[in-house]
Amino acid sequence: MDKDIEFMKEALKEAELARLEDEVPIGCVIVKDDQIIARGHNQRDKSHNPLGHAETLAIKKASGIVNDWQLVDCSLYVTIEPCIMCSGAIIQSRIKRVVYGAPDIKGGAFGSSINILEASNINHRPEVVKGVLEEECAAIIKNYFKSKRK
Repeated sequence: MDKDIEFMKEALKEAELARLEDEVPIGCVIVKDDQIIARGHNQRDKSHNPLGHAETLAIKKASGIVNDWQLVDCSLYVTIEPCIMCSGAIIQSRIKRVVYGAPDIKGGAFGSSINILEASNINHRPEVVKGVLEEECAAIIKNYFKSKRK
C-alpha cells in the first residue's frame, strides 16, 4: 500500500499541473517495475480535443515507451475514477491494475456510475483498487469547481 500512496502522490502532482493550466485537475501516472514510465494530466481545453483525458494521454505515452499497445505489466494511478472512455482504453491496453483516488458518481465507470467490468464479453478485467488518498484527490477537483462558480 505504501507504493500506492507514493504513486498516487505523483498523480496528484499531475492534477496540480492541470489545475495550473486551468484544466479539470485530474492526473495520472503509469508504473512498470516500480518505475513511472508515463505521466498525463487533463488537456482537453488546451488541445481542443475531447480525448485529452489524463489516462488516455498517459496510455499513449506508455505505449510509446514500451513499444507495444499492450501494457500488461503496468499499473495506472489516477486521481479520479476513470470515465467510460478511459476505462475502455484501460481495458484495450490490457493494463494489469488500476488504482484511483476519488469516486466519480456522475461518470465513473468502475462502479460509481456504471461498472464496465460487469460486461460479460469483455476480454480483460484489470484489478481495481479504490480510495487511495481519496480525500486529497476529491479536494483538488472540488476546490477547482468551487473556484469556477464564484
